[in-house]
Amino acid sequence: MSTTFRTGTLALAVGIALGTAPSFAAGFAEDAAKKESVERIAVIGSRSAPRSVAESPVPIDIIGGDELGKNASSDMLDMLVGAIPSLNARAQPISDAASLIRPVNLRGLPSDSTLVLLNGKRRHRASVIAFQGGGINDGAQGPDISVIPSVAIKQVEVLRDGAAAQYGSDAIAGVMNFVLKDDSDGGSMSVKKGSYYEGDGDQTIIDGNVGLPFTKDGFVNLSFQLKNADATSRSVQRPDAQGIADAGNTSIQNPAQIWGNPEVKDDITLFGNVGLDLGDDKEFYMFGNYSERDVTGGFYYRNPHNRGNVYSIDGGDTLLVGDIAQSQGAARTCDVVPANVGNVLNTPEYQAMVADPNCFSMNQIFPGGYTPQFGGNITDTSLTVGTKGDINSGMLEGWYYDVSGTVGRNESKFNLKNTLNPSLGLDTPVDFQTGSYIQMEKTFNFDLVKGFEMGLEEPVNVATGLEWREESFEIVSGDKASWEAGAFADQGFNIGSHGFKGFGPETQGRNDRRNIAAYVDVEAQLTEDFLLGAAVRYEDFTTFGNTTNYKLTAQYTVNDEISLRASHSTGFRAPTVGQANVVNTQTSLVMGELIQTFLAPPTNPLSAFYGGKELTPEESRSFAGGMVYQEGDFFFTLDYYNIEVTDRLAQSSQIDVQAADYAQLEALGVVNPELISAVTYFANDFDTTTQGVDVVANYSMELLDGDTLLSLAYNWNETTVDKFNPATTDEGKVHRLEEGMPDHRATFTISQTWDSVTSFVRVNYFGEYFATHADDTCAIGCWNEIADSAITIDAEVSYFVNDSITLSAGANNLFDQEAQKLPEESYGVLGAQYYESGPFDYNGGFYYVKATYNF
Repeated sequence: MSTTFRTGTLALAVGIALGTAPSFAAGFAEDAAKKESVERIAVIGSRSAPRSVAESPVPIDIIGGDELGKNASSDMLDMLVGAIPSLNARAQPISDAASLIRPVNLRGLPSDSTLVLLNGKRRHRASVIAFQGGGINDGAQGPDISVIPSVAIKQVEVLRDGAAAQYGSDAIAGVMNFVLKDDSDGGSMSVKKGSYYEGDGDQTIIDGNVGLPFTKDGFVNLSFQLKNADATSRSVQRPDAQGIADAGNTSIQNPAQIWGNPEVKDDITLFGNVGLDLGDDKEFYMFGNYSERDVTGGFYYRNPHNRGNVYSIDGGDTLLVGDIAQSQGAARTCDVVPANVGNVLNTPEYQAMVADPNCFSMNQIFPGGYTPQFGGNITDTSLTVGTKGDINSGMLEGWYYDVSGTVGRNESKFNLKNTLNPSLGLDTPVDFQTGSYIQMEKTFNFDLVKGFEMGLEEPVNVATGLEWREESFEIVSGDKASWEAGAFADQGFNIGSHGFKGFGPETQGRNDRRNIAAYVDVEAQLTEDFLLGAAVRYEDFTTFGNTTNYKLTAQYTVNDEISLRASHSTGFRAPTVGQANVVNTQTSLVMGELIQTFLAPPTNPLSAFYGGKELTPEESRSFAGGMVYQEGDFFFTLDYYNIEVTDRLAQSSQIDVQAADYAQLEALGVVNPELISAVTYFANDFDTTTQGVDVVANYSMELLDGDTLLSLAYNWNETTVDKFNPATTDEGKVHRLEEGMPDHRATFTISQTWDSVTSFVRVNYFGEYFATHADDTCAIGCWNEIADSAITIDAEVSYFVNDSITLSAGANNLFDQEAQKLPEESYGVLGAQYYESGPFDYNGGFYYVKATYNF
């Protein structure tokens, strides 16, 4: 080893450690390589290299940017899922904000349990919180990975091991580091068109990358992507809507409710990466992004006979009729209108009510009921500036430093169309701007590393550093009409834009938190065959106090082909500022009924009345062990992991607001508690143990007069809920946590390369899982069942017309494997055909063509 450190084992073992690591480690390794050959592990650029690094004490996947691009989807989440079996991401239709930014899961843990880095620097969170995250992601707030385009990526490094002792909060499941391209010349442009076999969901993606010199000693690498995607529909007509239409209501849409992917418009992303050699063994770097998109998805259908607090307040026996005179203090004069009929519009009572200028109902605006459209404008920006290099004089002479500052901001502006604020009566608008969430993070890092001669096989590597971070979450109020209580609220009409109430002045504001951290990392090659590492990190937060975590790693080389590795660590995940302070009103389906649920901070009077408490950090303890076998062109790794998480943080199940509690709640300052069906809040609700096995195998050979690579990746993952609070977590949620994703998942890929043609075929296996429909939280026997295992096949072929032009065609789910259908007795309920909670795209097969110009 050099007189400094082994690149990979510090950067991605005990230390992706440096708190900012791979870019820092890579720069140091380049400097060290001038003196002695350094084996690169943290940053490698060759696609032919093994995806897992053989000499790391912890499992790492490295996926090249070109490999990521071999996918029908342009979404980085789908690209990664196709390459890493322990990673899962699924569609989130009719899931409020989770429809706008999909959460992702590594090793069966929620999206905010995986730390995301860009060029080795901590990536900021999304402003969206997954209020309806499919069980495992309920309440998760992770980064928005989808804004990162594959055209900007040199490679992705996935550390499949706990790393909180190196990076701090969130790295319980592991770390994902996106390394940007750093070429100073050349580039590419591509156009990609695709569509689902069903003929909808058309996508157009245009992207490009260019490398430019930045003086003779630097580079500027720029990337862009522009994407538009049409919505999809895998819906059938709802039985209740069809019944009303059959009775003569001509205003019923068919289908009344859409299950499918949202529409994505004008999705533009810009990334830049800059580097400059400053001389004297120092360099400057800067990178960042600007991304913006508009997303519009579906919601639940509002039945024009029985939707509570809109069309009825007695379950559909009678219509909810507004009385203008009563709202002005006079006696009520409007008569009862029966609603338990085939079509209320044809009844004489309804027609008489419409003829009376003092009376009205929401049927006069939406006679066929309505389905709100939930959308948002998502804007994401970030900038990192830093310098790194050798310290050649002074008391720190001989150390390598990295100093950087990062700022990241994500804003979600929500809107709701085709809906009502019923309390405003017939004067209600039907389109609303409901407000915004803004997530802002600032991070400053100072890192040092040096190798010390201590008479061992190689120098002992010592790394240390400091981090300061500020995180804020801001709520911006929406249009007045989206939140105000109109004159008819006292008559039972819903307050605010129905489906997603706007944020009012009482909820707007900014909350922030700061923390400081210090770490020390030591790694020693005790013998030629035995590597040992240790790291410890202290972190102090302005809200809940401090925490100290450690990590131990070891690797033993048995012989030239076999090595053994192991790690043990403690970790934590701090509750986000958003989770501690967010306010939201959402529509959920509970036991077949649509209810309006109020999400409040856990210390809000309403939450506290029903058990809410101040949030505390999750704590984890991880054990892992594995082996690596490498001989010639064959590469194999096997790793076992066990992750215990206590005081796991999640959104509670819906807690009914009882009529008997109204008086006490009003005394506590809760406004109109009678209009709140249920309350939910974030809580440290349960403990879990997650264990599993990862297998990665690669074999390269010459076949059919070309080069062939066979790749197998397999993951077994099992989560057990060890303890939970039955007051805030129901059995159905526990079942979704334990069984909501397949225990077994695998991919097998055959890649073939000739002089002018390349191709690949990827077989994806998904084991059985607990399938649920809509927001169903019933444990067994409602709209859920154990879904069958399934196999999908992806394929692509590319033809090199010349050195510059490449034409490609391919498909995901080539043979159109159907997702799990709802059982016969539930088919069509709420307009759905399939369980939307499955591990692969329920929209079916997708084909695409692509043209690329390289220069």
